[in-house]
Amino acid sequence: MKKLLGILLISVGIVAGAAHASPAAPVAGKDYKVLAAPQPVEVPAGKIEVTEFMWYGCPHCNEFDPFLEAWVKKQGPDVVFKRVPVAFRDDFIPHSKLYHAVDALGLAQQLTPAIFNEIHVNHDYLLTPEDQAKFLATKGVDPKKFKQAYDSFSTQTALARDKKLLDDYKIDGVPTLAVQGKYETSPAITNDLPGTIQVLDYLVAQVRAKKM
Repeated sequence: MKKLLGILLISVGIVAGAAHASPAAPVAGKDYKVLAAPQPVEVPAGKIEVTEFMWYGCPHCNEFDPFLEAWVKKQGPDVVFKRVPVAFRDDFIPHSKLYHAVDALGLAQQLTPAIFNEIHVNHDYLLTPEDQAKFLATKGVDPKKFKQAYDSFSTQTALARDKKLLDDYKIDGVPTLAVQGKYETSPAITNDLPGTIQVLDYLVAQVRAKKM
């Protein structure tokens, strides 16, 4: 696991260092990116799609998650939040399948903070479905239902969709946030966890007001 984390930090350029002040007026090219090729969204007119590309094994996703969880809870019904668990390599796939399995059970939003805590605080890396099922059982999840979801066709389909989104958005680091298929920001861009949330607020507000 330590090798995986080391490679991730080197290869995808996640921020590590001192934070700067939160951007008062976010600037394109500095605090967020405008995608050269906008991507289609899966929400109806009048809704705003916010997507987090993440990996349970990523320490920076773990650090960012409390900020993002708090942000999600404050959003109105016009914001549709979803996660895409990325697999930069095949050995990341067990965590992607873990996410999709708990999502299929309707528990992804509820259990994601606990999963991050188990991996990054308790150092139980949950790299096998057996370890995952054992941990989830402590949270009241039926191991049999989890295993069925883990091995399901819908989970395999979701993995293929994840890969397509990873390629289409050209994601090279996590966590990364995409707004309405047009804009991206991340702690690696802002170099600040609360600042990333501030930029996210700005982008959502601009899309809502149809200024972007």
